[in-house]
Amino acid sequence: MWNRLGAAIGLASLAALTLAGQDARPAAKSSVRRMPDGHPDLQGTYDLSTMTPLERLPGDPPTLTKEKAEALMKAEAARRAKMTLPSRADRPAPPVGGETGTPKSFFEIPERAGGGSVGGYNNFWLDQGTTFTIVDGQIRTAIVVDPADGHVPPYNAAARQRLAAAKAAPTSDARESQDPTAEPPGSFDNPEQRPLGERCLLGFGSTSGPPALPDYFYNDLHQIVQTPDSVMILTEMVHDARIVRMNQPHLGQNIRRWMGDSVGHWEGDTLVVDTANFNRKTRFRNSTEKLHVIERFTRVDDKTLLYRFTVEDPDTWDRPWSGEYTWPATDKPIYEYACHEGNYALGDILRGARRQEQAK
Repeated sequence: MWNRLGAAIGLASLAALTLAGQDARPAAKSSVRRMPDGHPDLQGTYDLSTMTPLERLPGDPPTLTKEKAEALMKAEAARRAKMTLPSRADRPAPPVGGETGTPKSFFEIPERAGGGSVGGYNNFWLDQGTTFTIVDGQIRTAIVVDPADGHVPPYNAAARQRLAAAKAAPTSDARESQDPTAEPPGSFDNPEQRPLGERCLLGFGSTSGPPALPDYFYNDLHQIVQTPDSVMILTEMVHDARIVRMNQPHLGQNIRRWMGDSVGHWEGDTLVVDTANFNRKTRFRNSTEKLHVIERFTRVDDKTLLYRFTVEDPDTWDRPWSGEYTWPATDKPIYEYACHEGNYALGDILRGARRQEQAK
């Protein structure tokens, strides 16, 4: 049902690309909704799902024309509608290891990574974005805007050496950002060796942030609750809650948190959130304890926030890099993500590893 609805929304959205709420130009100061303390009111529930990937796909220009965006949205809606059709009873088995052909849609990439090509998450479970993000009137093809090529900078020499050593050595505890294609020895020895997302302890990818990114699957809603002393950002995926302490110093470096230590302040009408002190299990994209993320939240209009972020770590990338996209408001309810209940997959993963060991 959700995917038929999503396809219908995608088709209905073709004429909505130029809505004011998608334009993402900061509103005039006099029109910004404000809290009693005078600061902009950022509160609400926002849907982070989008057709714009984090990094630009090969051959894509930096922006799309309205006509090209409409064609891509229509094609994606048709693909999803086809995937919701009943499966043939006489269909052949999928190829060993799943589909390996060139994806015709960006969404086929995360779908295959989630096991959809071999019976994992199929289209029934997905609630994906139906429109591209629009910033400054431009239909964007990547969330990354700096570097200008729309790609996260390559790992530097220190990071490459660190990752090579990690892949070769027995693991002592799970790293959420660990490369899933190169599991180090010991990764399947016990539940504590598995990534936090697999164990239903933290949203996979960087859906909780910082930086807060779309997961391109489902549960993309985020809710902001704001007071003069703190800002809470609740993520629907695995019900993660970040608390931003306003106008406070960072905690001592010996105190490490799974989503980092976030402190905020206002620069005009923009909320600036500075996060450091990440737990070693959750450092973003294989970064180190030097990871530093700065986020900027700006109200564009009553229905839209503009979210910007900058990531830096001198032991992982030789330069900082940045991204931006819009957070449209939504009236959808936030559902409980009861991942722990019936998480049969974790036991099956470990049992499968034992079977592989016996077969050697």
